[in-house]
Amino acid sequence: MEKDIKAIIFDMGGVILRTEDKSSRTALAQRFGLTRGEIEDLVFNSPSAIAATVGQIGEREHWQIVWDSLKVAEEERPACEAAFWDGDVLDGDLLDFLRSQQGKRTTALLSNAWPGARDALTYHYPCIDAFDVSVFSYEVKLAKPDPAIYRLILDRVGVQPQQAIFLDDNIDNIASAGKMGIHAIRFLNTTQALSEIRSLIE
Repeated sequence: MEKDIKAIIFDMGGVILRTEDKSSRTALAQRFGLTRGEIEDLVFNSPSAIAATVGQIGEREHWQIVWDSLKVAEEERPACEAAFWDGDVLDGDLLDFLRSQQGKRTTALLSNAWPGARDALTYHYPCIDAFDVSVFSYEVKLAKPDPAIYRLILDRVGVQPQQAIFLDDNIDNIASAGKMGIHAIRFLNTTQALSEIRSLIE
């Protein structure tokens, strides 16, 4: 018997959009005497990154702070930023699955992201059409794992926690969603994720 799952909510970074080829990012880090983990921490977890995630500053301001800290010349910054993102690709199998669910269940995106992410998923990595509802942290001034952002997405898709599946690669985000009664699945790889989702809906 089909379970009463009415909404499927996906994270973006590390799930739908992932860095599959890490060589360019690794080379960029080495240029500044850093490991890949260190440059990722600077880009994703620094105070300016956190501020951008909740819409307190813009993406460009955040990148300026990053490159200032690494003493990168102005004319080199666009190429460095492109190198950082060079290995990112969309997961076509996850997107195909989401599109197959539209009309049966509400598909939603819940992403901790900087200003500009909606445009990026519309034009540069076109996939926003796979989601009936999309919530970006910078737009709502809330970020995972704050329970308030899960309450917000549930309200927007119009379901109770037990009627929703949430897929994310971050264990803290999964734990927070799970405490609310959402069917929370940690993304490890595409095959595992789709298998666990299908076990809940089929």
